[in-house]
Amino acid sequence: MELTQREADVQMLLAASCHLGTKNCTAQMERYVYRRRSDGIYVFNLARTWEKLQLAARIIVAIENPQDIIAISARPYGQRAVLKFAHYSGAKATVGRHTPGTFTNQIQKGFEEPRLLITTDPRTDHQSIKEAAYMNIPVIAFCDTDSDLQASGGLGGVDVAIPANNKGKHSIGMLFYMLTRMVLQMRGTVSAANPWDVMVDMFFYREPEEAKEEGAAEEAPAVEYAPDTGFQAALPGAEEGYDAYGYNAAGEAATGFATGFEPATGFDAAPAPGGFEAAAAPAAPVEYAAQPAQDFGAQF
Repeated sequence: MELTQREADVQMLLAASCHLGTKNCTAQMERYVYRRRSDGIYVFNLARTWEKLQLAARIIVAIENPQDIIAISARPYGQRAVLKFAHYSGAKATVGRHTPGTFTNQIQKGFEEPRLLITTDPRTDHQSIKEAAYMNIPVIAFCDTDSDLQASGGLGGVDVAIPANNKGKHSIGMLFYMLTRMVLQMRGTVSAANPWDVMVDMFFYREPEEAKEEGAAEEAPAVEYAPDTGFQAALPGAEEGYDAYGYNAAGEAATGFATGFEPATGFDAAPAPGGFEAAAAPAAPVEYAAQPAQDFGAQF
């Protein structure tokens, strides 16, 4: 029997360990807990998780301009998932440390006025949630059993809590992947006839060493080309015991081979009469007879 979309999604959430919480549970998160295991770990009700994902997707789709949505993750395990969510949904992403005053200080260079804020963990992203409470910005957050839904000071806090495991790299990637797919389905970009071809692995956190090993394995070895013999053809006479220039071991040129060299005229030539000293002696100066000066005045 073919599974429905909801049943398939719940199985994917279960495989990514999105149902596992912590050993502590706050009063606000008790409503989402299914039971408690013998080792003290609280287990979420994944049906409530799927319903909250649907609610969050409807809120995201209701915003006309996707650039008015900001997804934040200070936790390293959620940074890649946030970047992928922003890429496919058109929203903005902020990874790493949140600069205080981003939502409240208008003089700041990186000042933002979002209409919706999505956080990975209310504990690590508490500064952004606090500023969003000051500016009346609704907040969607992935909350674990030990998460506090109220902002510091009792002002606002998390408006839509999605109960799930927000500490595992696979669970965070799966949650953002499913939220992104739901948003695209509601926008009409993805449908049953046109399924989403992006794998969930793209949203998972990758260790830097793992990425380096895969990059080194993908590098193809250098291709060794066979030497081209077209430029190594021997000149005429080389196959008969002569070198490429047409000479044999005795220095004799091949018959009918034009060497292009003139007969030797240097030290191999016959010495001049009197030896090399006479040949190197300077020539005698040439004496010229004095000519009488010509009188040009007599011609005029």
